[in-house]
Amino acid sequence: MGEIVRFIPKSELERARLIAEARAIYDSIFPPAAPDRAPRGGEESVKT
Repeated sequence: MGEIVRFIPKSELERARLIAEARAIYDSIFPPAAPDRAPRGGEESVKT
């Protein structure tokens, strides 16, 4: 009986949906770097 219901405005729901969609698109284009991935062919070992 002491339950509190929070009403979320449609604009806030839409904003969260758009952010999630944009993040999914970004991750599909630029996949998150795997921390255990070793550099290939001197990617990070280039010295000038």
